[in-house]
Amino acid sequence: MDTEVLRWLLAQLGPDTDPSDLAQRYEHLHSARAVAQEVLTQRLSTLLAEPLRVTVNGIATIDQSSNVAALERRLAQLAGQAAPDDMADGVLEVVTGIPLVPRQRR
Repeated sequence: MDTEVLRWLLAQLGPDTDPSDLAQRYEHLHSARAVAQEVLTQRLSTLLAEPLRVTVNGIATIDQSSNVAALERRLAQLAGQAAPDDMADGVLEVVTGIPLVPRQRR
């Protein structure tokens, strides 16, 4: 992962995101967009695993539903943005191997 991809990921996910975790995910997924989607989806899942709203009568209310909506919006925005390692339009990166099988000669 080069520095441009790392800067883009930190801009998408926040400066407190661990760069070594991002590099490990990038090695596995090979795409900056996939790394950002995975991190945001994981954050969303963490929020959904806990109660979204907790109220202590007369003292405090904690509501996480706006954070869930923000993460969902961020995931939707991410689909429309260009990542630094995206392929250019119309360029296909295809590597194929053609097996050569020897035939008997007459």
